[in-house]
Amino acid sequence: MAKLFAIYQQPKDAAAFDSYYFNTHVPLAKTLPGLRSCEVTRGPVMGMGDEHGVYLVGILEFDSMASIAEAMGSPQGQATAADLANFAGAGVKVLMAETAKI
Repeated sequence: MAKLFAIYQQPKDAAAFDSYYFNTHVPLAKTLPGLRSCEVTRGPVMGMGDEHGVYLVGILEFDSMASIAEAMGSPQGQATAADLANFAGAGVKVLMAETAKI
């Protein structure tokens, strides 16, 4: 199993971000080949005492890192990545890793 984590920074206009993210970006991301599931954080993203600017984390699950690479290299993946410029002006970090339940 592998996951892609999209970590979005606090937008200037949270309502506009949410509208675009949930009505346009999420449906686009759900077309990624090999996508097994999607999750999104709800409410504040908390730290261990430090303030930070994280607004929302999207978590996409795939079978493997190779599946993520194939998905992101596909036309749907290219479109999803390009779409970030339309709403994630405050910044987004995308991380990927193999995962295991322990």
